[in-house]
Amino acid sequence: MSNKVYISTSLDGFIADKNGGIDWLSSVPMTDELVFEFNSLMEDIDALVMGRNTFEVVKGFGGQWPYNKKVFVVSNSMSVIPKEYEDKAELIKGTASEITEHLNGNGYENLYIDGGLTIQNFLKEDLIDDMVVTTIPILLGGGKSLFGELSRQKIFKIISTKIISGLVVQNHYSKK
Repeated sequence: MSNKVYISTSLDGFIADKNGGIDWLSSVPMTDELVFEFNSLMEDIDALVMGRNTFEVVKGFGGQWPYNKKVFVVSNSMSVIPKEYEDKAELIKGTASEITEHLNGNGYENLYIDGGLTIQNFLKEDLIDDMVVTTIPILLGGGKSLFGELSRQKIFKIISTKIISGLVVQNHYSKK
């Protein structure tokens, strides 16, 4: 069982710009190698756990739903998943440990954790086992930080670092 993060940040560590936008992600073209990396992650997971804000962003992409695995949306404000996503996503509530325990108990053992606040909440409860952080060489000068405040240090070891398509640096970390 493991909880994994796979996310992109700006060079200065932001996952969204000052207005909450992520348009800057398209400053790097989507290469076959980047698609391969993402597809490899998807093969290793059983389900995704994402925050409501991330769900809203993904819905806004339009086109085909990007995930072939069940998505659980963490939200205290949503009461129902929009009808067109009912077969793709399900609402879930609780703390990170409650969510993990519930999903693991239902056969979802390897989880992809996505969304800034959701990742931060899982980190606070020491429930992130692996992180793949792709750094896009752009300085946003402010925005939403990937990592929030923690009550104590979390120590990770580096598993690998690679340059993908000469465009981005991808670091893979594992909980020590």
